Amino acid sequence: MKLDVMDLTGKKVGNVEVADSVFNCEVNEQAIFDAILRQTSSWRQGTHDTKTRAEVSGGGKKPFRQKGTGRARQGSTRAVQYRHGGIAFGPTPRSHTFKLNRKVRRLALRSGLTLKAKSNDLLCIDNIKMDAIKTKEFVKILSALGIERKALFVVDFDEDFDNAYMSLRNLNNIVMVTAEGLNIYDLQNANKLVMTKAAAVKLGEVLGNE
Repeated sequence: MKLDVMDLTGKKVGNVEVADSVFNCEVNEQAIFDAILRQTSSWRQGTHDTKTRAEVSGGGKKPFRQKGTGRARQGSTRAVQYRHGGIAFGPTPRSHTFKLNRKVRRLALRSGLTLKAKSNDLLCIDNIKMDAIKTKEFVKILSALGIERKALFVVDFDEDFDNAYMSLRNLNNIVMVTAEGLNIYDLQNANKLVMTKAAAVKLGEVLGNE
C-alpha cells in the first residue's frame, strides 16, 4: 500500500510504498491484548506481601484448654479466623512478568500499525530534522500536522532527530521512539502515529519478514 508523505508544514510532498503485511494485515486483537498485558505486567514491582500465621507476632499460648469448653479446639490466637491473626493465601513478593513468543509480539505490532492506518490516524513525514532545539517550533509542527492530542513519533535510528527529540521533551503526551524501540503500549496509547518515511520503510522490512 502507499502512504502520502508530508513535510513539517503539513504539505504533501510525495508518497511511499509500504508493506501490506505490516500496514494492511488481518488484525489480531488477542495478540494486541496479550502484548499490552505482558508489557504492563513487567512494570509491576511485585513487592506486595502479607504475613501468614507463622510470621505474625504472638500466639504462642493456647487460648483455652482442649476439651470441656464446648468450643472448637484452638491452638493459637494468630490463626486466620482471629483478629490480629495471619492472612490465608495472601499475596507474597513475586515477579509478574511472563513470556510471550516473539511471533505474537510482532503480530501485535503489525495489528496495531494496521489499525492506525485504517482509522486514518497514521501520518507519514519525509523527516523530522530541526535546525535548533526550539519547543515553540515543534508546537508549530504539531499544529501544521493537525495533532491536538496524544501522539507518537517514530523515527529511524540513523536519522537526524536529536533537536526534535530535545524540543518535545517538555510537551505532555508527545513521545518519540525509534523504529527499533517501537512497542505496542505506546502505539495503542497514542491518538496519532507520526512516522518518518525511513521508519515506515524499516518497519515494513523488519516486521514483514515473518
